[in-house]
Amino acid sequence: MGSIKIECVVKEKYHIGESPVWEEKHGSLLYVDITGEKVCRWNAATKQLKTVYVGAPIGSVVPRKSGGYVLAIGTRFAFLDWEKEAVTDIVTVDQDKTNNRFNDGKVDPAGRFFAGTMARQIRPAVVEKGQGSLYSLLADHSVVKHFDRVDISNGLDWSLDHKVMYYIDSLSYKVDALDYDLQSGKTSNRRLVYKLEQEEVIPDGMCIDTEGKLWVACYNGGRVLRIDPETGKRIQTVKMPVDKTTSCCFGGKDYSELYVTSAAEGMDEAWHQRQPDGGRIFKVTGLGVKGIPSNPYAG
Repeated sequence: MGSIKIECVVKEKYHIGESPVWEEKHGSLLYVDITGEKVCRWNAATKQLKTVYVGAPIGSVVPRKSGGYVLAIGTRFAFLDWEKEAVTDIVTVDQDKTNNRFNDGKVDPAGRFFAGTMARQIRPAVVEKGQGSLYSLLADHSVVKHFDRVDISNGLDWSLDHKVMYYIDSLSYKVDALDYDLQSGKTSNRRLVYKLEQEEVIPDGMCIDTEGKLWVACYNGGRVLRIDPETGKRIQTVKMPVDKTTSCCFGGKDYSELYVTSAAEGMDEAWHQRQPDGGRIFKVTGLGVKGIPSNPYAG
C-alpha cells in the first residue's frame, strides 16, 4: 500500500452527483446530477467539463456500444445524443407510480442496462418505502422487471466470473448477492453479503475491483468501504472529506484511480461552510488496486 491521496478534481457543486462511469474512449469521467437534471463529462487530461441538461431527474447514464449514451431518466429509459443534446425515449416503467424515478444503474457483461427505481425523496434519504423495482433494458429495447418492493435501488455490479450480481437497496443498510445467469439475465437466491455498521450509515453506489472485492460509497457516512464478498468482512475504509458520498468507480489510464461522487442536496449554509467540498467529485489514488472497464449497453 502506497500512501492514499484524495483530491477534489471537479470543483462544480452538484445536488446529487451519482452514477460515475469511466469512459475509456474519451479518457473521461461520465456522471449525472440527479436533481440537477444533467449529464456531465469531465476529461481527466484537459480538465474540461461538459454538461447536457436533460430536463428531468436522472438516475444514471451509461455509454452505448453504437455511440452516444443511454439514460435512466424519470421513469424512462432513453437515448442521449451528446452532440445534439437530444433525448429520445425508449420505454417507460412504473407507470402506476407517478411519484417514482430511476436511480443508480449499470450495464452487465452481456450489455444489458440494469437500473432501479424509488419514490422521490421527501428529504434526502427519506422516501416512501417499498415503491421501487429493479429493471433491465435488453438490447432489443424490451424491459425485464427482476423484483419489486425496493426502498432505494442503488449500487450494483457483477462478480469477475459473472455468476453473482451484487446489489444495494440503501434503506436495508446492506449489500446483497444474487445468483446471476449471464445467458438469460435472470437473478435468484438473494442473500446477505455485508450489513453496514451504524457509523457507516447508508450504502449507496458500488463497484468491483480486479481482486473481486467491492467498493461501497456510504451516504452520510463520509467513506468508501472495501468489502470481501466471500467472507462478508470489511477489509478497508477510505475516509472522505465530505459526508454525503454517493458512488464510486475506477478509472484513469490503468483503472487505478477511484473516482467518488458526492451530494449537497438540501443542506444549509452552515453545512456548506463545514464541508466546502460537499457535492464535488474526488479522485482517490494510492489504493494499490485496480478496477475493470465498464460494459457498454448493447442495443
